[in-house]
Amino acid sequence: MIRHQDTTPERVAVSVEDAAAMVGIGRTTLYAAMGSGSLPSLKIGKRRLIRVDALKAWIASHEIERDVA
Repeated sequence: MIRHQDTTPERVAVSVEDAAAMVGIGRTTLYAAMGSGSLPSLKIGKRRLIRVDALKAWIASHEIERDVA
């Protein structure tokens, strides 16, 4: 049996809908973040895309450190 490796390249950027699904929040929240400038995005043609690394950095910026007392 011959096994084929998955040659699907890792996505560099995703649509707003895909980004919302990846993070588990609504599109409105992502559009608000893009509008405020806290989440960078790019427009190619008519499509609005979010770089996956920018999305990860934006999520990381929302982490809350808790003091363990």
